[in-house]
Amino acid sequence: MLSRAESDENLSESNPSAAITSNRVRAIFASIRSNKGALIGACIVGVFALTAVAVTISDIFHIQITPFNPDKQGVGPTLAPPSLKYLMGTDQLGRDVFSRIVVATPNDFTIGLIVIAFSLTVGALIGTYAAFNGGMLDEALMRLTDVFFAIPALVLAMAIGLALGPGITNMTIALMIIWWPPYARLARGEALKIAHQNYIEAARLSGAGRSRIILGHALPNITMTLLIYASLDCGTVILVYAGLSYLGLAVRPPAPDWGDMVSQYQDFMLSSPWLPLFPGLVIALIVVGFSMLGDGLRDALEAF
Repeated sequence: MLSRAESDENLSESNPSAAITSNRVRAIFASIRSNKGALIGACIVGVFALTAVAVTISDIFHIQITPFNPDKQGVGPTLAPPSLKYLMGTDQLGRDVFSRIVVATPNDFTIGLIVIAFSLTVGALIGTYAAFNGGMLDEALMRLTDVFFAIPALVLAMAIGLALGPGITNMTIALMIIWWPPYARLARGEALKIAHQNYIEAARLSGAGRSRIILGHALPNITMTLLIYASLDCGTVILVYAGLSYLGLAVRPPAPDWGDMVSQYQDFMLSSPWLPLFPGLVIALIVVGFSMLGDGLRDALEAF
């Protein structure tokens, strides 16, 4: 049986670009294990991910995992402060705030991942093909990204959202439309850096076509950089989505959503400050979690 060193040596001889990617991934994750900030961020994100999965499964099998039905009114006294029974208090309709925050997790968390996954995939392909093709195609694609960069993301998302109409699906589409250009720019820059590396030139000399070089050699070696940017960016997507939800463009009552809860509860800021405070803190926590995880990944990549 081959040792890891022998396996790496064989991989390096058979596929240099795959060996580079494998070594980089191993070094980055080794660095992350010693980075406390990255580990804390990973734990925060992991808790939200597990919560989103648990809520989704409970919806499929019609199992209630929250202390109270999040949509049921009068489960407790109205505007009850946080206590052992009502961990985050109750709202003006007597609904349990903690239960509503938990049930809203899949919306905000999953939408962030969907938008990032789409943007990373589309942006990586567009940026890499632009870098390797050059000429008018490269120029046209980069000018298109300039148009998106010229308008603030939230404003553009609002405009597209208003055109499509309110709703989670339409807001997700709106965010996907506007979120890919930074990934295209980043992928293009990284692809230009490796376009004349020895393993790329070797692939060209071996007769590999442009698409094969891009998919088999270029993309694997820029993916880690894109993933690190994506981990930093996911919190921003969630924050923008929360802003759209706050403006009433995402979910429709009585379905709970963090941004919408902040909007509904803001009138009770003075009398019952915990109502807008808790959903706001949850949004801040998940954004900080992704930021810490992304910072740790970035430091690990720079160290490598």
